Formats: sequence, C-alpha cells, structure tokens
Amino acid sequence: MGYVKRKYNTKKVGFSGTLDPFATGCLIVATGQYTKLFQYLNKTPKSYKATLWLGANSPSLDIEKVDSIKEVPEFPYEKIEEVLHSLKGELTYYPPKFCAKKINGKRAYELARAGEEVKLKTITSTIYDIKLINYNHPFVHFEAKVSEGTYIRSLGSLIADKLNIDGTLSSLHRIHEGQFYYDNEKALDPFTHLALPSNIYTGEEDDMELGKKLIVEYFEAKENGIYLIETVNFFSIIEIVDKVVHYKFNRIPKFQ
Repeated sequence: MGYVKRKYNTKKVGFSGTLDPFATGCLIVATGQYTKLFQYLNKTPKSYKATLWLGANSPSLDIEKVDSIKEVPEFPYEKIEEVLHSLKGELTYYPPKFCAKKINGKRAYELARAGEEVKLKTITSTIYDIKLINYNHPFVHFEAKVSEGTYIRSLGSLIADKLNIDGTLSSLHRIHEGQFYYDNEKALDPFTHLALPSNIYTGEEDDMELGKKLIVEYFEAKENGIYLIETVNFFSIIEIVDKVVHYKFNRIPKFQ
C-alpha cells in the first residue's frame, strides 16, 4: 500500500479484495474518491491458474508454511481430470484458517499465526469451470473460473482430499477479475467499467452539484434502481425507491 501511495502521490488507497502474499496477477487498485466505486464494479467471474503440490502439507494451504512432504504415488491423468470435473458447480467448504475473514474483530490469519483456535463458518462458491492444464507429478497445474470470494487454496485442498493425500498450492496467479486484466498497472477510467445503468437528469445541474433534493420527474428513467448520472464536470450515483431519489455518491470527479 505504501508503494502505491508514493507512486501515485495519494493518501487514500483501496483494493478490490485481497491477493495472497505468494500469489501474482490482477488486483484492482483505486485512489482517493474512486475507492467508493468498488461495490459497483463487475468483478466476477474470476479466473486463476494454480499449481497443486501433491504430498506437501501446509496449515496455510500454500508454500509459506509447508511442514511436511511425502512421496505419493503417481495418478492416472484421467483420475486427476475426473476429480477436477467433480468440483464444478456450487461448492460449500471451509475457508483457509489463514485468511482475512474477521473473528470477533480479529483477522483469522492473526489468530492462526498466534496459535489460537480458528473457527470459521462454511461458505458457498460457484466453480463455473475447472480444467487440467498439465500434470507433471507431483505437480498438478489447473485453471479455474470461479465466483467472487472463492478461496483457490481451499479448492486445491479439496482436490487433494478427493485423492486421499496431502496437497498444498505452490503457485497461484489471478488471470482476471471480471473484465479486469493485469496490464502493467495501466490506468483505467472507472466510469466505463461500472455495472450500473446510466440515467439522465433533465433538471438544473446546480441542484445536483449542491446536493439539493432531486425530483424523480426530472429523470429520464423513473423505475426503482441505482443509476449513474453524468454531468459536465462530475458523476453522481443515485437510487430511486418508490419515486423518491436518494444520493448514493455525489460529485465524483471525472477521471483524468
């Protein structure tokens, strides 16, 4: 975070989510007021490339805390494909104990690193697609397209469990988040990527700029919903609920 603040000369930085310390790839970063827009971005599905190390065990489910390595028999290629295919669809599982979820105000990974008990609730993710890229024993290279919030470390653990052996991820690369791909820290206009319909305000723009009460009759679309409004100098996000207009965010400067 410090690196981003210094490079872009900003005091406020936000991230679309988390990327494991050993992982690489796409991570959406916003600065200043643009951090308010994360909730309106279409960040799903997400795709990953990962390598599962068969026979290695790690409480963190990655190579950072490997505590044992065992030789395991080589599996038929078809068996690996069968196991991967069995995980497609809706999947309910436990997140890794070393994750950023909060338990009584503390991050799970903080408790785990301190040796304290970590009890997490199950979560449900959708595995839209998962395929075997290569199997070079003891390493299984696979690619997965998943819903937002999926833990690929847990997915790797489930693969190992179905093979009745230990296994941990040795590499992880996020290919994309929704329509966002890594492109050498390329700056993007966030307003071209919002998953919001546009609406037109036909009243005086000064009303919106001053945060005055807005009347639904002055909007082109009057149906319930959240809309993006563009003016000459800025953007606003409003919500219409039963003909009443509410500001969600107002006077967000246009991207330069």
